[in-house]
Amino acid sequence: MPIDEDAGRLTRLRAGVALVRTMMRLHPRQFTIAVAGASLFALCTVASSAVLRRVVDRVIVPRFEDGDVAGGTTIAALSLVVAVGVMRAAAVVVRRVWATMGVFLVSETLSTDVVDRLVVQPLPWHARRADGDLVARAGVDVDAAVAVLAPVPFAIGTVVLLAVSGIWLIVVDPVLGLVAVAVFPVLFAVNLVYERKVAHHYDEAQDHLGRFSAWVHESFEGVQLVKAFGAERRESERLATVAGSLRDARVKAIRIRALFETLLEVIPSLATVALVSVGAMRLQAGAVTVGELSSVVFLFSLLVFPLRIIGYALAELPHSAAGWQRVRDVVDEPIVADPVDAIAAPGADIALSLVDVEFGFTDTPVLHAATISVGRSRFVAVVGATGAGKTTLAELSVGLVAPRHGVVEVDPDDVLIVFQEAFLFSGTLRHNLSLGLSLSDEELWHALSLAAADDFARRLPDGLDTVVGERGVSLSGGQRQRVALARAIVRRPALLVLDDVTSALDPATESTVLANLRDALGGMTVLMVASRPSTIALADEVVFLTGGTIAAHGTHGELMRTQPEYRGLVEAFEADRERVEEPA
Repeated sequence: MPIDEDAGRLTRLRAGVALVRTMMRLHPRQFTIAVAGASLFALCTVASSAVLRRVVDRVIVPRFEDGDVAGGTTIAALSLVVAVGVMRAAAVVVRRVWATMGVFLVSETLSTDVVDRLVVQPLPWHARRADGDLVARAGVDVDAAVAVLAPVPFAIGTVVLLAVSGIWLIVVDPVLGLVAVAVFPVLFAVNLVYERKVAHHYDEAQDHLGRFSAWVHESFEGVQLVKAFGAERRESERLATVAGSLRDARVKAIRIRALFETLLEVIPSLATVALVSVGAMRLQAGAVTVGELSSVVFLFSLLVFPLRIIGYALAELPHSAAGWQRVRDVVDEPIVADPVDAIAAPGADIALSLVDVEFGFTDTPVLHAATISVGRSRFVAVVGATGAGKTTLAELSVGLVAPRHGVVEVDPDDVLIVFQEAFLFSGTLRHNLSLGLSLSDEELWHALSLAAADDFARRLPDGLDTVVGERGVSLSGGQRQRVALARAIVRRPALLVLDDVTSALDPATESTVLANLRDALGGMTVLMVASRPSTIALADEVVFLTGGTIAAHGTHGELMRTQPEYRGLVEAFEADRERVEEPA
């Protein structure tokens, strides 16, 4: 069992070294310079011990014994002290500046890699994952992964320092040198034990942190629903549970680290006491000079802090390894096939075609045997009861999901969808409309006019440059829907899919918007999920869904005459509308 544990410790240590090497190779120039600065600092540290011995033996002791020291000797000694001090200071600056630059660049690279992978993964991949957890991987997990890099150049310099100073100490006096060097393996063993004990707790804490971020994001997204159903206490308890697990894991890790850091303080202090005691006996025996003893004690005192840096680097390894693993889980995951890749090109006169299409989230299909053909420049309403498959049909039409069977034919580069829940960014109205495109004010106002949004937009304090707030909080639901519609209109897609986007508009405004789409956007095909009889009546043709199948496809009038189920549904829509509009 002890052999297995030792093998496990060495395996984790090798994995940690490989992790550090991998990250440093992302930006080797910065870390090479930082390590060079740290190595220069190490050499200057040993040199300062040699200079101290020279000052004590040639300046201080003669001054006490002879009462006089030559001025040239004093000036030479002071010059050496100053020169070594300046070089040490310069080495510290080089190490810290370039190490900080390296850590920042590695963090930027890892964050970019995560974001790039998130961007290329298709919507179904994101639908299976919590947004908050993905955000954590690009943020707190990257920060955790690079945490070990900051002390690494100093730690490497410390290894150089230990090697050079060990040789120097033994050269000065073998006995004192062995007493000083004996503490090195003790501290190394303490570090290995610490890394083994704490690794599991850091892994657990990082996983809890990702889950906590996901749940917080989910609660924030559904804050209105939580309040509406009075579920504040339940959500608080749910978050408190995972927060408690995160706290417990962190506390366990911190307790172990506190003991570890205590040992890092105590062991060198005890070694210093032993060194002074042995040195006093060696001095009394005439084996060493005062300068040699002073230089040994001085150098060992300078080694205490660098020795702790190695401990800090090893202490961060488990934390960084946990963050690195969560980052790589996203970056190394294969890119899922985009549903758009399954889309075929439509015919010359066809804007959208579905041939025997089936789709489902489980074994039970939501939509099956769906076959329709929509010509260009047509206004098509998709009608059906709740759960009939209308939104699924809309998402299949733009390639957001891929069919299990069948063929979808549409131009994926010239199709847009506007959802019922409009998403606006926290920037200006102009930014939300253009989203990176170079568009003139005239084009933006024209799109707002077609979406019946120019009236309220002109009343905003700064017009197009008004900041709408996070998720468009300063706008009403209907205003957000119209801005989202204008954002799609300004791009003039060949096929515009509207998933009940006018649900928050009054009938008059909705009629204006739909009339504008018909009259001003010649050549555009509109596929609209609709539930208002007035909207349905404006369509050139209607696709009627029931039970996940396309029950009928024709004009509104034809379906009213030939499809009793369709007629009953439209009449139910009308009755619901009249009941809602009836004054209390």
